[in-house]
Amino acid sequence: MTTLYFDASMSDDKRRELLYQGDLFVYSSLPSSRALCQLGQEMAEEAFAPLEPEVAQYEMPVEDYARLLSALKPKFIHHPKSKQLIQQMLAEFGCDLEKTHFDVPRMRTSTSQGYLTTGIAYAFHPHRDTWYSAPMCQLNWWLPIFPVESDNSMAFHPYYWNHALRNGSAEYNYQEWVATSRFNAAQNIKTDTRKQPHPEEPVELDPQIRVITPVGGVLIFSAAHLHSSVPNTTDKTRFSIDFRTVHIDDSFAKIGAPNLDSHCTGTTMGDYLRGSDLTHVAEEMVNMYL
Repeated sequence: MTTLYFDASMSDDKRRELLYQGDLFVYSSLPSSRALCQLGQEMAEEAFAPLEPEVAQYEMPVEDYARLLSALKPKFIHHPKSKQLIQQMLAEFGCDLEKTHFDVPRMRTSTSQGYLTTGIAYAFHPHRDTWYSAPMCQLNWWLPIFPVESDNSMAFHPYYWNHALRNGSAEYNYQEWVATSRFNAAQNIKTDTRKQPHPEEPVELDPQIRVITPVGGVLIFSAAHLHSSVPNTTDKTRFSIDFRTVHIDDSFAKIGAPNLDSHCTGTTMGDYLRGSDLTHVAEEMVNMYL
């Protein structure tokens, strides 16, 4: 059974233990998370000006929209304040910055009414991040930049926490993806030809859980949770931020969520940066997961 914890007061060690068991943690906004969302909001507003980001899709050809996102999203990733605010967030959430590593924060968009659902604005089918070469100890952090609602959020499918799902992860290798597909997102506008793991049997979407937080609120969940983008039937584009963390002790000990059905190769371990000084995970650690 998946339990939701709201503004839970507990140690990071205990929180990780429960996250590895499939529980979800939801937090009200903190100064650092509000600042990170404000940065994303300001950058989106500057990029789309004079249009409003949430409704700009109604005023732009889809090709122009995709080109704009292909410039905005990397700019957000590489903005010096992005990493600084993640470091502040992790400290505010009680994480040990010497042992907690994170990857760069990404800005995500989910346009409405099927305007753009491929490439740079990919609408994720039901999946586990662990199908994409993530370690079983990876935790995902998600924050809305603008207000969200049930019909433009994401859904968790808790039945599959204890049930395997036949999928194409055996054909996925992260290092190959980086070399051939990661930077081609903006070219996939009408259809997305990049090979990604998909379910290979019907998915029971219900029961499902949709968590709605205010701007700057934080949702934390295991990378092993099956989740998907809710088809956006609202009149606004959803803008959100996500990043991932691993705890170095859990990584060495191979502690994490159970692996029911992930058969991918390669690893994302080389992407993580230590919270204290932004150094990469040691090569020894990366090799453990190759």
